[in-house]
Amino acid sequence: FNYTILRDTKDVLMVTAKGSGAEVIPFIKTYVNLPAAIGFTALYSKLCDRMEQKDVFYACTIPFLLFFVAFAFVIFPNVGSLHPHAFVDKIAVALPQGFGAPLAIVRNWSFALFYVMAEMWGSVVASLLFWSFANEVTTVDEAKKYYPLFGLGANVALIFSGQYVRFVSSLRANLPPGVDPWGMSIKYLMGAVAVSGGCLVSLFNYMQRKVMTDPECVDQEKQAAKKKKKKVKMGLRESAKFLVSSPYIRDLAMLVISYGMCINLVEVSWKSKLKAAYPDPNAYSAFMGNFSSATGTVTLVMMLLGRKIFRKFGWRNAAMVTPSMIGITGLAFYALTIFAPFFEPIAASLGTTPLMLAVVVGAAQNILSKSAKYSLFDPCKEMAYIPLDQESKTKGKAAVDVVGNPLGKSGGALIQQILIFGVGSLAAATPWLAGILGVLLFFWYKSVNSLAGQFEEAMEASGESA
Repeated sequence: FNYTILRDTKDVLMVTAKGSGAEVIPFIKTYVNLPAAIGFTALYSKLCDRMEQKDVFYACTIPFLLFFVAFAFVIFPNVGSLHPHAFVDKIAVALPQGFGAPLAIVRNWSFALFYVMAEMWGSVVASLLFWSFANEVTTVDEAKKYYPLFGLGANVALIFSGQYVRFVSSLRANLPPGVDPWGMSIKYLMGAVAVSGGCLVSLFNYMQRKVMTDPECVDQEKQAAKKKKKKVKMGLRESAKFLVSSPYIRDLAMLVISYGMCINLVEVSWKSKLKAAYPDPNAYSAFMGNFSSATGTVTLVMMLLGRKIFRKFGWRNAAMVTPSMIGITGLAFYALTIFAPFFEPIAASLGTTPLMLAVVVGAAQNILSKSAKYSLFDPCKEMAYIPLDQESKTKGKAAVDVVGNPLGKSGGALIQQILIFGVGSLAAATPWLAGILGVLLFFWYKSVNSLAGQFEEAMEASGESA
């Protein structure tokens, strides 16, 4: 619930800000978000060394909630005096057009800070802290039964949070003159994040006091053994070496890298079209609310279909669905963008414009791609670890997480930065992005086929059925 609100809000803030646009996103991901993630990793490691896991949860979660409240009620109302627009305007005159995106980050620094904090909420609280706690309190048998329900619950929350964003955006129609509609929306949205976050912390506190200490709920001896057990920790250099030495893990990492780069290439281009169609922040936010609800609904359906796809068609075909989905819809979106004049008669016959047609196709691309990831890509990835020996399983996952994820997230952003500097704008880079997407999909398919063969052999060797 919280991450959907934060994700939609961070995009609206940066994309619709003064002197900004979708071109800013690749630069934020590489030069702001990535260093912040590395810094948090170091901080998190120290917190884990010095605190109990439950105290680490509080130390990480509460500062996030305090920041989001402070942003809505203190920082955003004063952005006029906090953002150095005049200073950046003077610098912009002396620099080439390609520097517009980096300067927009400086110009709207508080929005960039919010963007990073919202991104990190998803990776820290919604992913790291939640799954660490879930893995701590559930057995393997319980995980098989309840983990799919966690995914279903998350997507139900996605639907409700998307509609809440849309509801808040609609409130501007009844505001009295002189009231900033977007400022009001920010307060309502961050207020919901604070209330939901408070419930999260309270529920965690209840479970620590009542559930974690109850022998009927949690095996106390196993919990004590887990605390004594040492985890496999790999640095960036060690992870890279392990990737190079293992074709199986290398192919698995290629899947993760390819997904991150492909979705980033298409998503940023789509958001630039979205800004052109909805320049008003509240209208943009309302669209993103409906987009999030649609993503949750489609993902629920895909999760139900995913089990049948695995049973009927096997791992290889299930793993092919996500790149196929991204390829077909992504190239269709790029075609609408590159050949917009050709599609004008078709758009007119549908009662719309090529721009809105590109927005709708781009939205469908993002919805279908993300639903395929949640329902098929993620299960395929985790399933691939099952037949490995314990050392390969633990070291492999550490290698993919440390090397694969950052490369996937920043690789696509870096490609876009190079093209923006080279051709001047994201719109001019669209044909190049379409070609690069095709190349990435080729290597993705190649890695899926290679990994599928190794996976089947490993499953046969372990005496299981793929």
